[in-house]
Amino acid sequence: MGNLLKVLTCTELEQGPNFFLDFENAQPTDCEREVWNQVNTVLQDSESILSGLQAYKGAGQEIRDAIQNPNDMLLQERAWNSVCPLVIRLKKFYGFSLRLEKALQGLLESLTCPPYTPTQHLEKEQALAKQFAEILHFTLVPILSMLVLNDCSNDFSYYRRTISRNRINNMNLDIESEVNNEMANRMSLFYAEATPMLKTLSTATTNFVTENKTLPLENTTDVLSTMASVCKVMLETPDYTSRFNSEDTLLFCMRVMVGVIILYDHVHPNGAFNKSSKIDMKGCIKVLKEQPADNVEGLLNALKFTTKHLNDESTPKNIRTMLQ
Repeated sequence: MGNLLKVLTCTELEQGPNFFLDFENAQPTDCEREVWNQVNTVLQDSESILSGLQAYKGAGQEIRDAIQNPNDMLLQERAWNSVCPLVIRLKKFYGFSLRLEKALQGLLESLTCPPYTPTQHLEKEQALAKQFAEILHFTLVPILSMLVLNDCSNDFSYYRRTISRNRINNMNLDIESEVNNEMANRMSLFYAEATPMLKTLSTATTNFVTENKTLPLENTTDVLSTMASVCKVMLETPDYTSRFNSEDTLLFCMRVMVGVIILYDHVHPNGAFNKSSKIDMKGCIKVLKEQPADNVEGLLNALKFTTKHLNDESTPKNIRTMLQ
């Protein structure tokens, strides 16, 4: 039946077709190859970025010592020397977010352009759909949680305060050749977010819609809602989950489903939770809650805290109750 199997023609909510995408084995066709290669170059670096974050040890203790002993120059120097190498690493992570943003927009352009409908794109360009899913999966892995990134934010905030003070004192600041003031301002905004990478993707999707005024909004939102349906069907249908070669694919599908819901909620004027939404939010939340709690706690929190419209008056009470 191929890598993309039509499993339903429509849902009770008239949400359109639902498909099973082969997230494990989809390979690019000749038509996909150019975009696929560009995105693959970015995705190949994602593992090293995650490893770097996992090994990230903030300079929290050194910073606290320096703040508590402002006249101890040895402690000031130790904190500064601890933070500077970390800032270079934070610049690398921020740079990767910009590359990921560009990759996401390139995929959106490919998956929404005429003459094909979004569903036809997903049917014909499964490898690109898989890459889109991999980007969302990356942003929702636990290592990108608030705990790790709080260390990053604290380190960078100390760096900004200290470099400003040192600049006033006319001290030699070699690190400014690596992170100049303009770069530091952009990085500061990035690390001020609770979930910087997810915010980057939400903004990238919103900007894509804004900048492509001749492209109907539905082209973008339909790609997102269809992928949400894809993942929900895959997760709730034993006949399909049994075809996965790896148990990790279940978690992959959960993260992708939550990711496209968040993007849809940021892009669609009425959001994902409204009764008119093309995403079956009740069904998606139900599927998540049927999974092991350890796998979904962070994903449910993402729906609660990183969406835009959950607390709108138009959101049904039973949906809000399900996420409490």
